[in-house]
Amino acid sequence: MQDFSQARNHVLEQIQQACDIAHRTDQVKLLAVSKTHSSQAIQAMYDLGQRAFGENYLQEACAKIDTLQGLDIDWHFIGHVQRNKTKQIATHFSWVHGIDRLIIAQRLSDQRPEGMAPLNICIQVNIDGQDSKDGCDPEDVIAMVEKIQDLPHIALRGLMVIPAPNNTQAFFDTQKLFRDVAEAYPTLTSWDTLSMGMSGDLQPAVEAGSTLVRVGTALFGGRDYSQNR
Repeated sequence: MQDFSQARNHVLEQIQQACDIAHRTDQVKLLAVSKTHSSQAIQAMYDLGQRAFGENYLQEACAKIDTLQGLDIDWHFIGHVQRNKTKQIATHFSWVHGIDRLIIAQRLSDQRPEGMAPLNICIQVNIDGQDSKDGCDPEDVIAMVEKIQDLPHIALRGLMVIPAPNNTQAFFDTQKLFRDVAEAYPTLTSWDTLSMGMSGDLQPAVEAGSTLVRVGTALFGGRDYSQNR
């Protein structure tokens, strides 16, 4: 089994360096993106103190969640959410990062099992208008927040973006949009999360205000996509 300690420490150091450059004293959370990686790899990272893990492929993720159900892992679904998968997502995860339609948020709220904590969600925004990316338009975010914030089994936490490579301005545009929502809805006390930044653009994302970075390759190494999911 690979020793992940050095890789995780290096990523945590990168986050801290970015915080220092930006003169930030608040905490930036590390989400370990474990898609395509084994339950054993997740266990090894867990043993190092990692608690938040992100998955894209639902069938693969549910198998891992069942295998590791005895651990206090914070499971995040970070892939595109399809209507026919909302029930499993609402049952197995504590966070969802890819909400870009009201109907999906409504289904997740309706299908969240009784007795479970509210499902934390982030609205995915296509912040720089990429044809190949999911996400709602920036100008539609305020209206989405208005409709989603009162869903009974949802905690609306913030925004998630995946900008085009090297488009660091997009991170600052997202930060402004995040603040615009906070000003428009001052009673939305759960609004605290900017999910932006991955292995290749972690530093500019943190400097622009990210509160959660999604890192996979830099932690676990390369992925094997040969399996059909």
